[in-house]
Parts: sequence; C-alpha cells; structure tokens
Amino acid sequence: MGSNRTAVVQGKKGEDVLGLVRRALTHIDHSLSRRSCPFLAGETESVADIVLWGALYPLLQDPAYLPEELGALHSWFQTLSSQEPCQRATETVLKQQGILALRPYLQKQPQSSFLEGRAISNEPEEEELAALSEEEIAMALAAWEKGLGSLPPLRPKQNPVLPVAGERNVLITSALPYVNNVPHLGNIIGCVLSADVFARYSRLRQWNTLYLCGTDEYGTATETKAMEEGLTPQEICDKYHVIHADIYRWFNISFDIFGRTTTPQQTEITQDIFQRLWDRGFVLQDTVEQLRCEHCARFLADRFVEGVCPFCGYEEARGDQCDKCGKLINAIELKKPQCKVCRSCPVVKSSRHLFLDLPKLEDRLEKWLEKTLPGSDWTPNSRFIIRSWLRDGLKPRCITRDLKWGTPVPLKGFEDKVFYVWFDATFGYLSITANYTDQWERWWKNPEQVDLYQFMAKDNVPFHGLVFPCSVLGAEDNYTLVSHLIATEYLNYEDGKFSKSRGVGVFGDMAQDTGIPSDIWRFYLLYIRPEGQDSAFSWTDMLLKNNSELLNNLGNFINRAGMFVSKFFGGYVPEMVLTSNDQRLLAHVALELQHYHQLLEKVRIRDALRSILTISRHGNQYIQVNEPWKRIKGSEADRQRAGTVTGLAVNIAALLAIMLQPYMPTVSSMIAAQLQLPPPACSILPTDFLCTLPAGHQIGTISPLFQKLENEQIESLRQRFGGGQLEESLALKAKVSPKPAIVETVTIARPQQIQVLMDEVTKQGNIVRELKAQKADKNQVAAEVAKLLDLKKQLALAEGKPLETPKGKKKK
Repeated sequence: MGSNRTAVVQGKKGEDVLGLVRRALTHIDHSLSRRSCPFLAGETESVADIVLWGALYPLLQDPAYLPEELGALHSWFQTLSSQEPCQRATETVLKQQGILALRPYLQKQPQSSFLEGRAISNEPEEEELAALSEEEIAMALAAWEKGLGSLPPLRPKQNPVLPVAGERNVLITSALPYVNNVPHLGNIIGCVLSADVFARYSRLRQWNTLYLCGTDEYGTATETKAMEEGLTPQEICDKYHVIHADIYRWFNISFDIFGRTTTPQQTEITQDIFQRLWDRGFVLQDTVEQLRCEHCARFLADRFVEGVCPFCGYEEARGDQCDKCGKLINAIELKKPQCKVCRSCPVVKSSRHLFLDLPKLEDRLEKWLEKTLPGSDWTPNSRFIIRSWLRDGLKPRCITRDLKWGTPVPLKGFEDKVFYVWFDATFGYLSITANYTDQWERWWKNPEQVDLYQFMAKDNVPFHGLVFPCSVLGAEDNYTLVSHLIATEYLNYEDGKFSKSRGVGVFGDMAQDTGIPSDIWRFYLLYIRPEGQDSAFSWTDMLLKNNSELLNNLGNFINRAGMFVSKFFGGYVPEMVLTSNDQRLLAHVALELQHYHQLLEKVRIRDALRSILTISRHGNQYIQVNEPWKRIKGSEADRQRAGTVTGLAVNIAALLAIMLQPYMPTVSSMIAAQLQLPPPACSILPTDFLCTLPAGHQIGTISPLFQKLENEQIESLRQRFGGGQLEESLALKAKVSPKPAIVETVTIARPQQIQVLMDEVTKQGNIVRELKAQKADKNQVAAEVAKLLDLKKQLALAEGKPLETPKGKKKK
C-alpha cells in the first residue's frame, strides 16, 4: 500500500516537472514569436542562444519534447542545430570535449563574462592543447611531412573567366554603389571589401571565381547631383565612376571587372526581362497619386522630395526612404513635403504607371526560398528581413518613374517614363558581365553550375532577396539566382553617422591622404565588420588594434621568426627535429586553420580574421617559452632545439602569409617576398598545415611589416574628420579694420571643407538661376540670392580671401 502510494506521488512529481519544462518551453516560444526575431537577443545568434541551445539539446533532440504548436521554438532550435559549430558540438560532446566546440561562437563575444578566460580567450591554454586527441596529432604530423608536394596543381588562368563543368564556379557581386557620391568607410566594408575577401579566398581555394561590381548610374539621385553641380547626368556619371574606380584600386579590391549601368547591354537586358514579364501577365497598370511641383512644372521623383517622416518624425526624410528609421516611404505620405529644387510645396496629382505584380509571383518565390535557404549561407538579418516582408504579404510594386535619366520603358503610352532604378539596377550585374564577355549567359543562365554570392548592407536585402528573384522567376528564362545572400549591419563613425556635407567621417578619397597604408584600413574595417549588429569606427580603437594586434602580435612574431633564421642560421631554414610538444603545436595550428576555413566557407569574415591572430599569438608564446636566442649559445642539443623552434616558427609565418592574403594582400606579398615562398605556396591555401619551407630553404631580407601609430597622429586625424574644423571655417571671426577692403585676421579651412562650401555655392547658384528663368516672385528670388551671397562670403573666409564692400554701395 505504502509503495503504491509512493509511486503515485513520484508520478505526480514527474508530471509536475514535465509541466514546468513544457511551460518554460512555451514561454521561450512566446518570446520568440512576440519579438518576430529569429534569435533570443535579436536578428543574429548570441551567447544566450548558444548556452540555451546547449542546455536544451539533450531534451529537444527528442521530438516528443518539442510539440508542433511551438513553431517559433522549433525553428530557433533547428536553425542553431544546423550551424556548423553546433553540429561539431554534438559530436565533440560525445567525446567529452564539451564547450571547446562552441569556441567559434564564443570568440565573437569579447564583452561577455561567460566562461571568461576560458573559451572566449584567444590566448593558448594547456587545457585546449590537452584536448587534442592522439589521432589528430598524428594526422597533423602526417600532413606536415607531405609538404608542398600535397598541393593540387595551379588552375590555369582564364581570360575571360567562364564557368567550367565539373568545377566549383563561384560568381561574386558587390551591391552597385550609387555613382552620385563618394563612398565612405561604411559603404566600403558593407559591400566591396567584404566581397573582395571572399573572392580572394575563393581563388586561393582554386575555385573558378568571377568577382564583379560597378557604379549604379541611373535614377533620381544622379539627376539631383547633376543639378547641384551644374553638369549633365552623363557628365556626373563619368566624373564619379572614375572617383569610385580610383578609390577601390587604392583599397586593392580585386574586381575581375568594375563596370557601369549606363550601357546598351543594360537597356537590352532590362527591356528583355520586362517584356517577358509583360507577356506572362506579371505587370499591372495603375494610376498613382504623385507629388507634382507646379512651380517646376513636373512630377517629382522620390529623391526630389524631402519632408517629415510619417513614422519617426525625422525632418529630412527622402521621398522613398527615411535615413533615420530605415522605413520605405511613399512620397505622398511625407508631412510638410518640399520640392528639393525650388523649395515650394508640391501638390498631389495622378500619373499612370506600371507595377510588378509581386502577389502573383509570391508562390514561386516561396518555393524557391524553401529549396534555397536550408543549405545556404544567407545571413540571419537577410533571412529575417525577407521573412518579415513575406509575413506582411507582398504588394504590387511600382517599376516606372517620371524621369528622363534611366532605361526607357518599351511600351506604347509610356514613352515619357523610365524604369525605376530599383527595378533595373540589379540587372546591372548581368549587363556588367555582358560587357566583360559576350558569353555572359554561361554565368547568369546556368543555375545548376554556378554558386552566386551577393554582398550588401542590410538595406539592400529586399531588392536582392525578393524583387530581383521575383523578376527573373517571372521572366522564366532559367536565370541564376542568389545562393548566398551576405548582408552586413551598419558601420557608424565614432558616436555618430558619416556625413559628407558636415565633414564628419572618413570617405574613400580621403583615406589615402591620412598616411595610413590601405592594408591597415582593410584590417581594421574587417576587424570591426558589422556582422551581427551595428559597429562603429573609432580612431582610438584603430590605434590600439594596430599597435597591439598588428605590431606587437602578428608583426612581432613574423619578424622574430625571420630574423632568427637570418641571424642564427645564415638565412637558411635549419633542420627540425620535432618533439611531442612541437607536434601538439602542429595539431593546434592545423585546428585553427580548419576553423579559419570553416568560418570563411560560411562567410564569417570577421571571425576568421581572429584565427589568424590566434595562430600568431600561439607562435609568439612558443618562441617565448623555448627562447631560441638563449639555446643557440648552449650545447649541441640546445642549438638543435633552437633550430627546430626557429624552423617551425618560420613555417607558421609562411602559413600566416597565405592566410592573410584575403585580408591584407600587400602585407601578404611582403611576407612572401621576405621568406621567398615557392610560387605554389603563394597561390594555394592548403586545408592542412604543411611544411612549406623545408630545411635548407633560403629566405630573403627581413624587415618590419608595421609601424606604430602615435597618439598625436591619431588625435590630429580625429580632429580633421570630426566636422569641428568645418564648423570653425563657417563661423570665422574676422576683424575688419575701418578700411573695409582689409581683413586683419583670416583662418584658412582645409581643402575638403572648402570643397563642401563650393558645392553649396554651386547648388544655391543653380536654384537662383532656375528661379530667375521661371520669372519667380521677386521676394522669393531675393531670399535665395541672400542665401547665395552668404555662402559666397563663407567660402571667401574659408579660402582666406579678403571681404570687400563694393564701391558706391551702402550696406542695407
């Protein structure tokens, strides 16, 4: 009787515990559903996700504990379980290696206190080395002994690069930058630099790789800029295309082609896709309420309108999107709209336009996404953005605009319109390829053989992950669609935003004037790459990372390894007799190399850079512990040990040279030249740590790779790009003597600040000329002329020119 009663109580307790677990799971599911975020803390995984996943894995791997109604929790668990580090964790936990498998995730969280000094730390630890199995050590030693002979043959170079049957064909695009302005550091890391790292890595893997980009040249932004500078749209495109190309050349971006969208091929391809969509019933006609400026006698395209954002109240929102909250806007929804040309208030009128029927294409899109997303490397933010659009339901999207500068619409009744730039800009990838080779369709109509990687900032995701796929799916012409959509968050400048007009932030054409080499810029931008959340450029942090990670860690190790060969062994790599500890180091370096590959294959660019720094940190500690500079003076055994340590260290340096190539190509070439790496070792990145420099290999002259950044230098740059000096130049206090033609004190502004004022003068002058041509109200003209004269006065002060009062005229 008693035992039965006990069993009943235990059963109830068991049910209570199970109930508690179920309620906890329901609470997590509700939290995920309510936040509409794929992860616990936002749009990307965090330490909280990994810890909870690890805790729940033994339970949730059994479907009985994960009811179907907990859909958000199920999706969260499956997403994390499919991540490579989590898959490794499930395997290594069985081998009692535990939390080490989660290291690639935990290394991303230096600010976290979780397991502080253990899995997060980049410092080598005995426990990590001890966790290596004898099998892993044996495999690392076997690979090391094979040397360069185990490398595959170099791929023959193609011109043009075309897909090859049976090989991995990788097509890489960067979001096409607007031609109407100079790109800042955030633009560079978000698109071209991130894509360049992956393109260089792909080539090192011997994948058949084509990397392309170009300037996006049509649309309102170009017309607006042309009006501001008093040039034609074509002249603006020609001017800024050269500026962009020069900037990317200085940053060492390895495009196979950097083209532009104002080409006959762009018109031909865009009109062909449109015609196919029209013929298949995927284009609608409708009347649109638009803002029309009666003063300028024309409908105003989105970027010709500014006003108050209806969502967040930002007072300088554009007619297509708010720069503050990021939401897309219909121009007629703006509060207090103004024409950007004449500043008058436009009126709402009707205009006939064409629409892409996205609701009709939604099923095709969802079927494609269901097939594509599970095995792809779409970033979490890109998945979340597309999921949000689909959750709200797709709506027809206007694809025409009342402009002159754009791709003409090949349809009767629409001769006075052009295609909306965001309908045809993504077709620029196709037309740029068509300018590169007349066999462009082998890349763009070959989805079975081509892996398409597209790099962009998160604001471009809807157009690449939704509008472009819908357009080409509806065209039904077997187009290649994006396999891996890689989107960054935003990079801010210090504690604010980049602003060309206010002189805040570093823009591409200014970076080379700082005296800091391009590879240092590349390194720091990639080190702070905004992968999971927004990040910020910081001058102080740049100094710290250069002086600690590059100078004291990476540069110090490579320089010491090379110098030991030169100083102690006459420039020839010594014989190496590896001890068990040396073999363990081989295995540990090999493991970090594997992490590097795993991360870059998943396009985790920032995290893979940490693997390079971790290896050099291991190398520094290895040298420090073994002290070859002391052993070289000792017994024969000590000298032999010094030789082994030196030989192994210089081979690690050779490996780092190749691992660095995607990130710092110039520094990589410098190391390769100093160590006189054999040609195959410079072009192929192995998956194993090989003995690249065998005993007897002669190295070249060793010299320092990096220079220290000084506080005074960085503080000067901070002031220069902080906008403060521009404000000073606009508020110069000049003491004018009784003779009005003489100015006693004038401060001259910097060239870029003067250029800002010159642009403002040009812009205001165009406004005045247009008002006079239209015979506008005299009071309105007088007000704008007063603004122009004030700007000219500020420009004169900034240039250090004296201010004169014209003779015979009195001040009003």
